[in-house]
Parts: sequence; C-alpha cells; structure tokens
Amino acid sequence: MFGLCGGAAHEVHHPSRRQARGRPDHLPCGGRLCRNPHRAGSQVAVAASVVSVVSVPGSITRGTLALATCLTLASCGGSGQPADSSSQDGGSSGSTITINGNDALTWGDGAYGVVLAHGAAFDAASWAQQATAIAEQGATVIAVEDVSPAAIRDAVEHLRDAGISEVALVGGSAGADAILDLASREPDLPDQLILLSPNGTVEGLGEEPKLFIASEDEAVADVSSELAESAPGDENEAKILPGSAHAQNIFDTDQAEPVLDAILERLERFAAQ
Repeated sequence: MFGLCGGAAHEVHHPSRRQARGRPDHLPCGGRLCRNPHRAGSQVAVAASVVSVVSVPGSITRGTLALATCLTLASCGGSGQPADSSSQDGGSSGSTITINGNDALTWGDGAYGVVLAHGAAFDAASWAQQATAIAEQGATVIAVEDVSPAAIRDAVEHLRDAGISEVALVGGSAGADAILDLASREPDLPDQLILLSPNGTVEGLGEEPKLFIASEDEAVADVSSELAESAPGDENEAKILPGSAHAQNIFDTDQAEPVLDAILERLERFAAQ
C-alpha cells in the first residue's frame, strides 16, 4: 500500500502461517461495514511524548523509554453535554454517554463496534475526525475518556449489551498499551487490534488480526515491528511511516490521510460477517 521511498510509508506484512480467517476483503453494504469515499481531515493536535514502561507480570514488558508531554492543542472539543446524556445526535463531535460511571463519546449506530483509547496527551474528543469517518463506514464507535483496561473492557461490554458482538480495539500510545494489557489477559475479547505507537511488547495475545503503526524515527518504532512479528495470528502487519510523530500526533502530519485510509481498510476487511 505504501512505498519505501519518496517520503511515503513502508510496511512489514507478516502473511499467513496458517490459513487466513476466511473473511472477505470487501463487504457489501448489507454487511457489517461499507466503505465511504468521504475522508475527514486531520486532527490538530501537537504533542511530543516518550514513554517509560516498567516490566510488570501480565502487562507491558518492554524496557525504558521516557515520557515528556510538551503541548497539546485540540481543535475538537467534547459535546458540552452532561456526562449522562446519550439521547442527542452529537454529529462530528459525538454524543456524550457514561459507561459504569466513566465518560465516553459515541458516534454512529452500525452493527460493528469500535472502541478508541487515546494517548496520555489527548482525550476522547481528540478522536472526533477519525471516529466520524469510522462511523460513516458503518460502525458504532465509542471513544473512552478513561483509558484503563477496565474502562476499555466496560466499553466493549456496553456495545455487546447493545447487540454488537464483534468489537475492534483501536488505541494510541498509552491507550495502545492499555489495549495490549487487556488483550493479553483476555485474548478472545477483541475482534481485531489497530494500535498506533505502542510502547512495549506483551505475551498472551490472541489470533485476532493486528495492525501496528509507528513512525520510523520515534523511539518506539521497533516495538510495532516486533509485535507484528512475534504476536500469534495470521494477519499481523506493521506500517512504519516516515518522520518521528508519535501515535495520534501522526494525524497532524502529511501521513494523516494514508493512516486513516489504512485504518478504515483494515476495519472493513476484517469486520465480522
């Protein structure tokens, strides 16, 4: 999808070590997801982060990387509604809901679920443009404010209680790490993983498809490649981009559109029938 030279991304694809899961490459509009040619623009968010990860049994096991968040400017705010409001149409800003006492934003009402977990320098509203594009493709999207593994799991259960059985987990940096922690403890929970700039590797992941995205000059670029290589499953892929942007900061670069396209394509391709 991306070339190695000329400022474009290159990718490392780890093909099937056994038969692929057999899901169709393209779903008709009666299926779980339908592609929409509309693409939202990039989120204006600037933050520099390096993360320190300590080895803990059952969680991230990578060595030390430093966290220093400089500045975040978010162009999209929350819906401005009370935390227990879930009845209004929030448009591109999403609608505010609570899940087990935790704030979250939601978009869409499709039959496939997507939970978004932001990085430490961001908030749930920082996903607004990506969440809108994902919802337009035919998903119900929840961006959690609390990015702990427990809160992410609560969001998955919220979607399942609404009749959505298959849920993808998408996260950046600290949110990606929380998803890895959760998925390593409950490998059958996610339908697929899409993670931007995870900070450490884990063991115990399931066979679900996994896409790892990072910038080649950030300190944790090797983590995505290592996870794609070592994690179980037949559909693991690492996309390594030019530049040094970390996690959601990628959406403030010229890689914003191709990364969003890759996320949308991945969600569509592996959405459950």
